[in-house]
Amino acid sequence: MGIEIERKFLVIGENWRAEADDGSRIRQAYLANGGGASVRVRRADDRAWITVKGERDGIARPEFEYEIPCPDADEMLTSLCAGPMLEKVRYRVMRGALVWEIDVFEGVASGLVIAEVELASIDQPLDRPEWIGDEVTHDRRFRNAAIARDGPPCEAIVPPPLQAASRA
Repeated sequence: MGIEIERKFLVIGENWRAEADDGSRIRQAYLANGGGASVRVRRADDRAWITVKGERDGIARPEFEYEIPCPDADEMLTSLCAGPMLEKVRYRVMRGALVWEIDVFEGVASGLVIAEVELASIDQPLDRPEWIGDEVTHDRRFRNAAIARDGPPCEAIVPPPLQAASRA
């Protein structure tokens, strides 16, 4: 069984961008989403996956991910998935042995920016970069499946005028 050990955080400001890669455009939606489990279809650039995730136990949860043909993913995203499609650009920042993934949401969740980091073990020490804000790992509202189903938590949205001002 695959286990994902992941922590999520809100992001402060734009300083992370100086260390980030060029980013990858992601579109994802859910075939099933509820009861603590989800089945997600994701298209990222020229690759696609279907992922089954189970109920979270602390910062860990079962995860099974399978690469699928892009045309199949496109068809599932447009005809089979329920709820809105999440669109985001995922940037990666290397810090020591860790890869921080920063998701800048677009579309229905525009203004939301979340950083995720996958760990090798539950008790792995974590040195947070200065641009990492509040931890939201245990807040169900910040799970991608919940954002797709319910929309983003309003207090976490950075209005577009402030996004533009922070880039100036």
